[in-house]
Amino acid sequence: MHTSVLLEEAILYLNLKEDSIVVDATLGYGGHSSEILKRIKRGRLFCFDQDKDAISYSEKRLSGIGKNYQIIKSNFVHLKEKLEELGISKVDGVLFDLGVSSPQLDQKERGFSYHQDAMLDMRMDQEGKLSAYDVVNTYSKKELERIFKEYGESKFASNIAKKIVEYRERNPIESTLELVEIIKTAVPIKFRLQKHPAKQIFQAIRIEVNHELDVIEPAILSSLEMLNVGGRVVVITFHSLEDKLVKKIFKKMTEIDPKLKGMPNIPKELLPDYQLVVNKILPTKEEMEKNKRARSATLRVIERIK
Repeated sequence: MHTSVLLEEAILYLNLKEDSIVVDATLGYGGHSSEILKRIKRGRLFCFDQDKDAISYSEKRLSGIGKNYQIIKSNFVHLKEKLEELGISKVDGVLFDLGVSSPQLDQKERGFSYHQDAMLDMRMDQEGKLSAYDVVNTYSKKELERIFKEYGESKFASNIAKKIVEYRERNPIESTLELVEIIKTAVPIKFRLQKHPAKQIFQAIRIEVNHELDVIEPAILSSLEMLNVGGRVVVITFHSLEDKLVKKIFKKMTEIDPKLKGMPNIPKELLPDYQLVVNKILPTKEEMEKNKRARSATLRVIERIK
């Protein structure tokens, strides 16, 4: 089952009080939410997820801890409007644990894994319209090349896109391992011996199917807007594309206007509303040894100060 990454650190930096109003923007299988709920006996927890399997599992898990929570089946990009519909305009903490969860990878029929054979799917929201099958079989060579370059940072994007288009002219590409074999033909043997050739491409397709990078900035900005003074947003990322984006948002929200930097006494109202609490936390060596998924994780924390 799913082991939450950087669990202790995330809980510590959320700085929870008994009456905190907290949002877990990425509920998953309830690892972080369970620990949050134990600490906010008089507070409220709002959880977001699109995956009906994850919601069903977490509902059972959280109901054994308390009743002061609500699960909202929605992408976290709608966080502000969904909370406002419930009469919540201010919160004390928001947690984002980005990326795909271990159970999604482990359930081969979800089509996320390049190690197990399944229909190409990769939808986090099982009711979503766009699937990996659609991307692989309908995107033009140019579109495929773009997502493999941008979201997979693949050096072989052009050749992989070319091989996919050539193959599907004869037959549609239906399964994960069928796609893996096509990718292998497009990548030099030397590279294949260093790392799995499908890893970056599967990541790219998954990001495209779920619009993962498109939703991060608007979701984080709206959660920062909702914070009470002293409230914090904690973000855990799992690859460089996510992390660069989060780092850029946090920098923009916490830096002093360059025109004011030389002033001896900057008026308080011209200072940023937010400050970085920690720029970057990585998992301990012990955690990385116990949980392979933790190896690529980075945690960043920002707080509203006025």
